[in-house]
Amino acid sequence: MNKHIYIVGAGAIGKALAVFLKLTDKEVTLIRGSVDNLPECTETIQVNLESGNRVEAEIKISTLSTSSSLDGIVILTNKSFGNEKLAQALKQRISSSPVVLLQNGLGVEQPFIDNDFPIIYRCVLFATSHITTPDVLTFKPVAVSPIGVIKGTNEEAGAIASLLSSPVFKFEAIAAIQDVIWKKTIINCVFNSVCSLLEVDNGIFYRDHQALTIARRVIEECIVVSEEVGVKLTVDDVAASLLQISKASDGQIISTLQDIRGRKETEIDTLNFSILRIAQKFQLENRVRETRLLGELTRLKADLAIG
Repeated sequence: MNKHIYIVGAGAIGKALAVFLKLTDKEVTLIRGSVDNLPECTETIQVNLESGNRVEAEIKISTLSTSSSLDGIVILTNKSFGNEKLAQALKQRISSSPVVLLQNGLGVEQPFIDNDFPIIYRCVLFATSHITTPDVLTFKPVAVSPIGVIKGTNEEAGAIASLLSSPVFKFEAIAAIQDVIWKKTIINCVFNSVCSLLEVDNGIFYRDHQALTIARRVIEECIVVSEEVGVKLTVDDVAASLLQISKASDGQIISTLQDIRGRKETEIDTLNFSILRIAQKFQLENRVRETRLLGELTRLKADLAIG
């Protein structure tokens, strides 16, 4: 497989992925997800790695209005709250091109299912990235990021994982993607709310026992809900993964806190509030009180920042 890769979403992950792909001689175009009135251009983007090295590449940057046809592979790194609108904008542009969602949360693929996209894959990201200036960012991998099938084949998922992988940013195809989606969503319910409310970096759970105690309570609540949809997880296993991510991303700022500081809308609705909505379907809303409260406080903080 050697297809043109279109990355929708010019945030920290989208820019980092574009650079790594370009450096492995892939054809790649970065498409702004939220801005549609700028001309097509080429920018030199620099990525600082945890090793202390810096890599850079010239990346072609476009918009949806100037991209009438996306024939290749479409990677979504935009904020998931824009998926309803994005699905409509992409529907007539991608034909049979696979769509791969590199987004956090539960049900972020639903707008594309509802709009009858023929090929859909989900990726669970295990990496952190942060923009320091518009053309410079830091990137830190935590683990290999799995890709799984929503609509498609395991064989194509494997081919896409191979195409996207680079020495720094690695992907792999797995069969049971829903289990990983739920596990990472629960972990993100903790990180994206607690770190944002405390104004601290991801390493807080690795460093502070009180923060970890709060995390375990939220994990316990969310697992009650996951069991209702047939996803079997344990508190100890999810907490261990949370600690691994916390240690590996010590000093990194979670995306929701970055968004709040930038006075932008956050993805908390696809995290804590997705758990709440599913809990309500099973009449379990009283079992997710802390998850709900942390989500409400994070949403309020974001709203106050936006003004």
